[in-house]
Amino acid sequence: MPLPRCKEPTLRILARPTDTNAAGDIFGGWLMSWTDIAGSIVAFRRARGRIVTVAVKDFNFIQPVYVDDLVSFYAEVTKVGNTSLTVEVIVYAERKRGEETCEQVASACLVYVALGKDHCPRPVPDNDDSKSGCGNSPPE
Repeated sequence: MPLPRCKEPTLRILARPTDTNAAGDIFGGWLMSWTDIAGSIVAFRRARGRIVTVAVKDFNFIQPVYVDDLVSFYAEVTKVGNTSLTVEVIVYAERKRGEETCEQVASACLVYVALGKDHCPRPVPDNDDSKSGCGNSPPE
């Protein structure tokens, strides 16, 4: 299975020996942590500011991740509520890099809430692409 060619990964990381469980595979908590980070990147951008994870609605381990796999996380906001954002993350592992061996290893659905300076939920701004991207400050 090839990586999605029409999308850029939100995050890529190399699985290292220090990330293994007792069986020698990559620890599931390591994968969950990086999945949450990937989801938070797109949630932060869409909310234009601070967000917090409030729920992991679904997390599926499909295949193990091994040492030296290059793990790619593809995250996308799939739903926007008043203060919340639902993000889907699909995770792939490139194995034996250079041989184009790639497998989907996990998928997840996470929910984030946008927070204001007072640490209380705030409305997610309307999606106006002209206000998003690099160099723009989060809302006050």
